[in-house]
Amino acid sequence: MLSGYHAIPNLIGLYAERIDAGDYAGVGALFAHATITSEGQDVRVTGADAVRGMYEAWTRRYPDNGTPHTRHVTTNLVLDVDDDAGTGTCRSYVTVFQSLADLPLQPIFTGRYHDSFERAEDGWRFTGRHMITDYVGDLSRHLNHAL
Repeated sequence: MLSGYHAIPNLIGLYAERIDAGDYAGVGALFAHATITSEGQDVRVTGADAVRGMYEAWTRRYPDNGTPHTRHVTTNLVLDVDDDAGTGTCRSYVTVFQSLADLPLQPIFTGRYHDSFERAEDGWRFTGRHMITDYVGDLSRHLNHAL
């Protein structure tokens, strides 16, 4: 089994791949054993179906390819892993870029993730994500609702 120092960055990368692909069921599966919260908002979403529903309600997908036309770039990972206990945390930055035919490529959001993880019999998994918004650009074509 992979060390948390390898598995956790992989999970964070899988999240970015899945959300950018418009695979909200896949995002939900990543958070099947987790709770997502958001700084300054009364948001507490737990489990695969609820997470999938949250992303389907909030994040727009475009009919040309079923994606939100975004790239989530996660950087500055600060890992704290206890492989013996099977637990870990990671603080990271996220920048979301979006591009559409009538919207030049641009950053539309920056923030931070505070994630927690545990090792299960089948590998590492998310147990929590706390999302913090830092700076907001033009989200009018990304979200189905205003922040």
